[in-house]
This record gives sequence, C-alpha cells and structure tokens, in this order.
Amino acid sequence: MARTDEKVRYAPEGKPFDYTPQTAALSAQNVIRVLEGRWKLVILFQLFGSNVRRFSELEKAIPGVSQKMLIQQLRQLEADGVVARIVHPQVPPKVEYHLTEWGQSLCPVLDKLLSWAEAAPADVRDRLIESDRSAANTQG
Repeated sequence: MARTDEKVRYAPEGKPFDYTPQTAALSAQNVIRVLEGRWKLVILFQLFGSNVRRFSELEKAIPGVSQKMLIQQLRQLEADGVVARIVHPQVPPKVEYHLTEWGQSLCPVLDKLLSWAEAAPADVRDRLIESDRSAANTQG
C-alpha cells in the first residue's frame, strides 16, 4: 500500500492519546529517561540554536566531562533521535554533532521547565536555580 504522506509532504495527524494517570506517569518516566544522565542537558544546551559542534568543541565547552562519558552520552542521545552525528571522511577524522528537528523542539520545553522553577517558593527556588556565583563555587 502506498503512503500518501510521502507524496504530499506532510505527516498525517494521529489521534491524541487518552492518558490515564498510570499511562501518563509511565510515559513521562520514559521521556525523562531520554534526558537523564549527568551531561545530557549540558550537551543539549550547547547544541541549541542550530549549533553544529565538533566533538573537540563540545569537550572544551563542558569542563569536567571525560571523553568516554561524552561519547557515551552523545551516542545515547543519537540512538534516541535527539542528536545527529556527521562523520566527514578525512584524516584526521572530523565528527560533528547537531540537534535533530525533534531535538531542537526541546528548547521551549526546557525554557518552560526553567520558568516553572523560577516561579517556585523562594526556599525551593534557591535550591533549583543555579546562578553564576553558585556554579563557580561548585566547580572551584
């Protein structure tokens, strides 16, 4: 059977999901698994805005991450369809990463999450929101 959506260049809209509290919780848990990992959110914020970054640039931009861990986190994000990897056939090898269209759509979601944290009561907000001063104290 031929797929008409490929011919007319639009994705057919499906029926919205009817979540129950249980299926909503499980689905949210599955989505959070895509983002869990110490460095994944830092990687995402480095790639937002249609940035294409070489592996070495990401490594320099994220102090404290080991090469092994950065590779592992990038591979997981790539397997989940959030990040795309481009390998240029040259010597030395040149590997670049960028967010997929779906990965780029996370930007407003994470912005909303930060806005939600900013609206928290002061004592909770102070534990959630990192300032430049507190981040510097944590690293140094």
